[in-house]
Amino acid sequence: MSALAPGTRLAIHASDTADAQRAAHELCERYAMVPRAQADVLVVLGGDGFMLETLHTLGDRRLPVYGMNLGTVGFLLNAFRSDGLVERIARAVPMPLHPLRMRAERCGGQTIDAMAINEVSLFRETRQSAVLSVTVDEIERLGNLVCDGMIIATPAGSTAYNLSAQGPILPIGSRLLALTPINAFRPRRWRGALMPSTAKFRIEVHQPHKRPVSAVADYTEVREVCRVDVWEDRDTTLTLLFDPEHNLEDRIIREQFAY
Repeated sequence: MSALAPGTRLAIHASDTADAQRAAHELCERYAMVPRAQADVLVVLGGDGFMLETLHTLGDRRLPVYGMNLGTVGFLLNAFRSDGLVERIARAVPMPLHPLRMRAERCGGQTIDAMAINEVSLFRETRQSAVLSVTVDEIERLGNLVCDGMIIATPAGSTAYNLSAQGPILPIGSRLLALTPINAFRPRRWRGALMPSTAKFRIEVHQPHKRPVSAVADYTEVREVCRVDVWEDRDTTLTLLFDPEHNLEDRIIREQFAY
């Protein structure tokens, strides 16, 4: 069994897939693990979706998270290797992330708050297009956006759904948010905007009963919304740990040269 670095306590959190469970068993055989409540670093085994779920469950005790990919893409994770885990974590590069906060008001008056690490998205719920107005810092910028929906993406999430919707890739540390339409019909030539991370957004739904819209913060969905407020939560910091040779900042830069 390898000895842990002095003072460093690791906990394992694995998805329920067979590969992740086998990897967790192997690591527990090789390294001294502690319960999550006692850990200094949380080792996450799974894919990007599982990593996002894990970050949502950290609560007030926001442990640094070192992920190893046992999913498909693994954009938010390092390569899985069982050897040298303690040494890899000791030299890992911390990457702080600030999530988005979403406050969605349903047409019946109920208000639901949620956190998003990748993006907040709005989607039409029926065959009819959504009609939205977009206000930024109390100034209306678009009064009549006819579309399938729209995305507000963080730099960490800019290479996910935002990129698939032809949105821009944002470097980590850019302190920008991407505002990206999904199949905009009017204004037909509007392709989105880059906004400072300090911006506060309000999206209002026109004719919400005739043209219902849902709002999604990562995987928290609120249906039949009439108003959605979104802002970056600078008071919350989530820390991902990356191997120096394969860190998140470099991955995002490389995505801009992919074809």
